[in-house]
Amino acid sequence: MAKVKTTFFCQNCGSQYAKWQGQCTSCKEWNTIAEEVIQKPEKSDWKLPTTPSKRAAKPLLINEIDTSQEARLDLCDGEFNRVLGGGMVQGSLTLLGGEPGIGKSTLLLQMALKLPYKTLYVSGEESQKQIKMRAERINPSNNHCYILTETKTQNIFKQIEALDPDIVVIDSIQTLHSDYIESSAGSISQIKECTTELIKFAKETATPVLLIGHITKDGHIAGPKILEHMVDTVLQFEGDRNHVFRILRANKNRFGSTNELGIYEMQGSGLREVSNPSEILISEKDGELSGNAVAATLEGLRPLMIEVQALVSTAVYGTPQRSATGFNAKRLNMLLAVLEKRAGFRLGAKDVFLNITGGITVDDPAIDLAVVAAILSSNEDVALESDYCFAAEVGLSGEIRPVQRVEQRILEAEKLGFSTIFISKYNKIPLKKTGIKIQLISKIEDLVGFLV
Repeated sequence: MAKVKTTFFCQNCGSQYAKWQGQCTSCKEWNTIAEEVIQKPEKSDWKLPTTPSKRAAKPLLINEIDTSQEARLDLCDGEFNRVLGGGMVQGSLTLLGGEPGIGKSTLLLQMALKLPYKTLYVSGEESQKQIKMRAERINPSNNHCYILTETKTQNIFKQIEALDPDIVVIDSIQTLHSDYIESSAGSISQIKECTTELIKFAKETATPVLLIGHITKDGHIAGPKILEHMVDTVLQFEGDRNHVFRILRANKNRFGSTNELGIYEMQGSGLREVSNPSEILISEKDGELSGNAVAATLEGLRPLMIEVQALVSTAVYGTPQRSATGFNAKRLNMLLAVLEKRAGFRLGAKDVFLNITGGITVDDPAIDLAVVAAILSSNEDVALESDYCFAAEVGLSGEIRPVQRVEQRILEAEKLGFSTIFISKYNKIPLKKTGIKIQLISKIEDLVGFLV
């Protein structure tokens, strides 16, 4: 019998060590290093005899490679297709992460029940009856989705060979284990081995595989960081369990953009696609309230109208507070300094709270002007016109800088009934008639003159 080989892995970040030590030098966590068995018995590579390999057997010139047959699979979900870049590429491996209870299993089960392809849903966390109860709420009639409750990868591949599915869903990668690794399920070495076997299966048979991954308390996908490097696409399913809206983002995508955003609404019958998120991100109000401004932003190719709320009040505890939800706090401090220096507003002794409604996080610099307008409105306690919106970046010298693809922002604002949009005078506007008034401004003092 071969000698048993062991090594030490950090259970937090996946770093490998030759011997045990108290602190991980990579992530600086204490008491996270554990010993794992890595000795593998002799094994022959698995293969599906009924399915020939679709990979090239010899090197080809890049101009000779034919990509016409690499059609994407339509997932029958507009939001999911948008985030992936137009559908799922055959032979790709996609990892979906998110907090417990956010709806990862519901999202993939709902997608599997919609697909017209033969789909194998492998669950290591729930029984077949539990999955059936959830499926009856989503889509009771489906003749293409097969449910398998199994955690050993060798048994899963036997069922795949017999069924020959078009798409495989694994829920979750942390519950799988392989006979070739002697450590427990969920350990670093088990996750790496199981993922390697699934990658080999996906690439050799051109079958797309979807994995669900747990996350740590820090919000990162559990397991070694190399797991995210091994897969083709890493998706993050976000949201607050106290709110009904969920956001699907791509942190990594080898086959498309990572700037797209998918929005869902959690209902009793599953997740509903939100085709027009601007309507849900702008709250309904009975009267005019100060501190509210609407920004025209972009997420990928999709224009969004989001509401920015600000509250400016006198600091009670001596040291002013600066708090931002859904917005970069450092950028908020920068905009406050610009208002102090360029516009003459004394905000150094006041608390400033900022919130992006809808529970989303925005990185688009075009939201700067709306943030400034909301802060000025709350500071002066003067409500802005409800049909005003803003799309411009604010520079350190107080200049209003142009933003990209301003035409899309203008059309989205016009479609939602806004009468005036404030943009930089340096933006190049196409000479065509629009039903919305375009207000051009060049510096922050011009905005103060309009609003105060």
